[in-house]
Amino acid sequence: MAETTSALDRIAARAARATPVPVARRLRGLSDRGIAWLFITPTILLLLAINIFPLIWTIWLSFTNYRANRPTLETEFIGLQNYQRVLSNPDVWHTLQVTARFLCWTMAIQTVLGFALAWLINRQFRGHGFWTTVILLPMMLSPAVVGNFWTFLYQPQIGLFNYVVSFFTGIPPSSFQMIGDVNLAPWAIVIVDTWMWTPYIMLICLAGLRSIPDYLYEAAEVDRASPWRQFWSITVPMVLPFLMLAVLFRAIENFKMFDLVVELTSGGPGSVTELASINLKREAFEKWRTGYSSAFAIILFVTVFGAANIYVKALNAVKNR
Repeated sequence: MAETTSALDRIAARAARATPVPVARRLRGLSDRGIAWLFITPTILLLLAINIFPLIWTIWLSFTNYRANRPTLETEFIGLQNYQRVLSNPDVWHTLQVTARFLCWTMAIQTVLGFALAWLINRQFRGHGFWTTVILLPMMLSPAVVGNFWTFLYQPQIGLFNYVVSFFTGIPPSSFQMIGDVNLAPWAIVIVDTWMWTPYIMLICLAGLRSIPDYLYEAAEVDRASPWRQFWSITVPMVLPFLMLAVLFRAIENFKMFDLVVELTSGGPGSVTELASINLKREAFEKWRTGYSSAFAIILFVTVFGAANIYVKALNAVKNR
């Protein structure tokens, strides 16, 4: 019996020596800071490779005369000349004005409609879950699909949009072109962007409305506050931070808008719908002015970054009131 137990002990000891040292035991000697760095280092390296390095490379190219279609041409450092050319180019200022108008109109309309839809959905009427799903459908579609879909709807001969306008106004459907008219083309893009992204603002506003505690309204009713007074004193202040956050996200996305406008108008007719992003793409990949377009991209980045920082400070001030 004793011999059998001794043999088992020897086998167990041999197996223990053959087993590799667990990772946990190897990590046992590391401090908490060392273990934290061990886990976040791959993420930091990935972030540097995907985001930071292209940004630094673009900044360097913006100070050179580099052209991507002429890789054998000697690259020269030209200082701030690309920035001076961008800021003194009237076409650039024209595209920035077009972008600003597009941004202002889409944000104003989507904010009003998104908040109104959220307020209606929050009333908990019969079938509100079904209608919420229906309203959210446009934002689930690809911008390329939406662009092709609305291009068909805007056709003056066969498009449904012109017939709907004709039904309500009496204007012949073939007498106007939404995406071919200089005055109507910007509004055609605003309508499509509003149709697609108003549900996004509605969704965030709905979250804000449903986060308001019921006891605030009950206390207001005890004080005999009218529904109008409750709306302006409770609903609007409580939802405002959510609304401002939604506007921030949508404004940044619309400042970079590219695919939807290309599908609808490609910047035309003329350059009436040519946003800054479309102009940047043409400079970079049609005229191959890589250094110039890099300087343009950096200027747009600084503009968005600065405006977003100012907006976030305003948002924090509203939240802390």
